[in-house]
Amino acid sequence: MGSFTAPTDIHLASLLVAAPASTAAWAGPRLTTGVALLAGVAVVAIDIHDGLLHAPLGAPDSSWVIIPIHVVALVLVSAFVIAFRALHDRDLKELTQVRAVSEAAQRVLLRRLPHRMGPLLVASAYRAAQAQAQIGGDVYAATRTSGATRLLIGDVRGKGLSAIGEAAALSGAFREAAYRNATLPELAASLEDSVGRHLAEIAHTDDDTSERFITALIVEVPDDTSTVRMISCGHPPPLLSHRGRIAVLHTHRPAPPLGLAALSPDAYHVDTFPLDAGDTLVLYTDGVVEARDAAGAFYPASDRVAGWEWGTPQQLLERILDDLHSHVGGRLDDDVAMVAVQRAPVPGPAGAGAPEFALSGGARRARVTALPSGINPL
Repeated sequence: MGSFTAPTDIHLASLLVAAPASTAAWAGPRLTTGVALLAGVAVVAIDIHDGLLHAPLGAPDSSWVIIPIHVVALVLVSAFVIAFRALHDRDLKELTQVRAVSEAAQRVLLRRLPHRMGPLLVASAYRAAQAQAQIGGDVYAATRTSGATRLLIGDVRGKGLSAIGEAAALSGAFREAAYRNATLPELAASLEDSVGRHLAEIAHTDDDTSERFITALIVEVPDDTSTVRMISCGHPPPLLSHRGRIAVLHTHRPAPPLGLAALSPDAYHVDTFPLDAGDTLVLYTDGVVEARDAAGAFYPASDRVAGWEWGTPQQLLERILDDLHSHVGGRLDDDVAMVAVQRAPVPGPAGAGAPEFALSGGARRARVTALPSGINPL
C-alpha cells in the first residue's frame, strides 16, 4: 500500500488558516479564537518540523521569510473571521430583540381572536407587506357585547410601519367604544370622533394628516337572530356563503372613510343581511383584491372562492392566503388582513332554514348578489 509524502520544499502550514475560517461559519467568537490559537501552535510546530526555523539567513530558498508569512496569514485571517462572527452575532441578537418587540406590538395591536365567540366560529389572518414586519396599516378586532358579537376590520391609507399609529388608535377606540354604544351608528360615530382626535393631535408633527383616513367595516352579529348588521365606511364589501351560494354584500349607502367627515349617528346607514346556521362571512382589506400578478392582473377573489368548498373559517383563510401568494408570486405589495366568521351549524331536519330575509325597518330587501362565473365585482 502506497503512501503520500509532500516534497520537502512544499510547506503545508499555511493551509491551517482554513481551521478558524471554517469554525466561524457555525461557532461563536470564543470557540473560533480557541481554534485560531491551536492552529497557531500547529503552524509553529510544523515549521520546526520542516526545519524552517534553522534555515540560515539569506539562504537561497529564502525560507526565513516563510515563517512570518505563515504566522501573519493565520493572524490576519483569524482576526477577520472572528470580527465578522462577532458582528454577525451582534446583528442576530438585535434582530431577535426587534422581532420580540414586533411580536409584542402585534399582540397588543392585533390581539389573537378566540376560535369561538358566542354562536360564531372565528378565524383571522394577517400578512404585512413590509419585509420582516409583522404589523402594518391593516387592523381587525372583535369583542363580545350583551347578546351580540361586534367585529371591526380597517385599512389605513398607506401601508407598512408608517400606518401603525392610526391602526393602533382605531383598534383601541373600538375595544372601548364597542361596550359603551348601544347601536352600530353610535359606535361608528364614536370611532369617527376618536380617529379625528388622533389625527388632530399628530397634525402638529406630521404634515400629511389631511390626506390620512381609514376605511372600515363595522359588523354586528346578534346571538338570537339569523342576521348580520353592517356599516361600511368606504371599505371593500365582504363575501358571504349563504345556503351554499356565494354573495358579495354591497351596502346601499356607504359612509366616508373614518377621519374624513365628522358625522352624527343619524348619518350612518345600517345594512342587514342573513347569516343562518352554517353560513360564513369573510371580511378582508383591499390588499386581497388589489394584489397583482406578474402581468398586472388583480386577484379575482370572488371567482376563486366561488368554486371552493369553504369548510371551517380557518381552513378557508389558509386556502385564500395560499392562493393569493401563488397569484402574486410570493411577494405582497400591500398589507393583508382577513376575518372569517361562521354561525355554528345547528343539528336539525334536512332542508330546514330561515325564512326569506328583508332589511330591517322597511320595504327594501337586502342585496345578496350571487356571483356568476367570470364576474369580479370587487
